[in-house]
Amino acid sequence: MEKCTLCPRGCGVDRYSGKIGYCGESHKIRIARTSLHQWEEPCITGEHGSGTIFFSGCGLKCIFCQNYNIADSSVGREFTIEELAEAMLRLQGKRAGNINLVTAGHFVEELVPAIELAKEKGLTIPIVYNSSAYETVSSLGKLEGLVDVYLPDCKFYDPKVAANYAKAPDYFMVASVAIEEMVRQTGDALFDEKTGNMIKGVIVRHLLLPGHTKDSKKIIEYLYNTYGDHIFLSIMNQYTPIKNWEEYPNLNRRVTKREYEKVINYAISIGVKNAFIQEGKTADQSFIPTFDCSFL
Repeated sequence: MEKCTLCPRGCGVDRYSGKIGYCGESHKIRIARTSLHQWEEPCITGEHGSGTIFFSGCGLKCIFCQNYNIADSSVGREFTIEELAEAMLRLQGKRAGNINLVTAGHFVEELVPAIELAKEKGLTIPIVYNSSAYETVSSLGKLEGLVDVYLPDCKFYDPKVAANYAKAPDYFMVASVAIEEMVRQTGDALFDEKTGNMIKGVIVRHLLLPGHTKDSKKIIEYLYNTYGDHIFLSIMNQYTPIKNWEEYPNLNRRVTKREYEKVINYAISIGVKNAFIQEGKTADQSFIPTFDCSFL
């Protein structure tokens, strides 16, 4: 991080000197919240919740981000490597089904020794790496053997859409290679026979955006044609507008039932079987935690 290239932005900032990268962070770990999170896929949430650790900052910064107040680094408290390891152990003590590291890629250099230390001190539950997939293979390589389950997004297919919403026209090119590395590391999905929790594998999330069913179909087609039933998909309808955009009026509304059904029906038509979908009133619920620097 003396000339940081941990994420694909490659901003080259000396984060060790206290300077701030594109991610909004120096080298010091900052965390906005730790909790037993109940709103993940069933095999991640488990019976007692997923032990989520929300890291401050983000290397992607989508304009519609539901976690915008941590992505923009406005919320968070500094943690040492030892404190992060202890946080993982506390969550395990609260009967978390796993440790769920949310948007941690820009802290990977500190994350590795923290995970190793937690394991030395008795951490036994799976490590879940929850990511935008805008990651470099070299950074992901540092996590090999430490992460059990990868939970990446696959957000955009069209470079123009990615440029408009995240200033990352290379998003799909980067994310597709990152997901390939994640699948290489974990292999096929494995589940605990007693709890049903995933203990190994990859779930790729895709959040349908209003007005973008064609982009969603291309992502699902790519993932299924590439990986078949070796990974799981999670196709989400929970997009929540956080402001009014004059330049992107489609983002000022939720996804319609018809849009979501169109994408789900397409997934079924091409043969997708291993997928999580959201039914009922999930689109009317808020999946945005309160980031108030509260820590279990």
